[in-house]
Amino acid sequence: MEQQDRRTLAWHETLELHELVAFQSVGLMKLKLSYRKVPDQELKEIYRKSIHELEHNLNELLKFYPSAPGYQGRDDDDDFREDVGFYAGDLLSLSKALVRNLSVAITETATPALRNVLTKQLNAGIKGHERIFNYMYRNGLYPSYDLGRLLGNDIENAQKALRMKY
Repeated sequence: MEQQDRRTLAWHETLELHELVAFQSVGLMKLKLSYRKVPDQELKEIYRKSIHELEHNLNELLKFYPSAPGYQGRDDDDDFREDVGFYAGDLLSLSKALVRNLSVAITETATPALRNVLTKQLNAGIKGHERIFNYMYRNGLYPSYDLGRLLGNDIENAQKALRMKY
């Protein structure tokens, strides 16, 4: 069996990298937008530390993008709508987390009535995820079938989050 070039990321780890960078970029933007509104100094300090940790994470993860299969850099002519993309990405992250959390909760449920409610909510969550994904895909905010553009969007969002003041 031939040894693969370990300087190139595998497809599955590239997709995990994408999910991590997209999720942390939106989270970082939310923390920075909220920072000034936090009234408690101790909580504000926790926010500040979380912001620095996410910035560190993104800076480390972005270094792997040039090694990703399909990465072509960012097309500067793409008129990505920042605010719409941020809000849509935030809703997509929430819907993914909801589906995951409900799925785990169902596996821990022994009470049939609760299992039925969680299953109903899971199915609704899946439909909600489909709605926001389709919206993002139709509007060019989630080019899921174009890995190069997908990774380029990640870099743009991460860099925007890193540049934001708080």
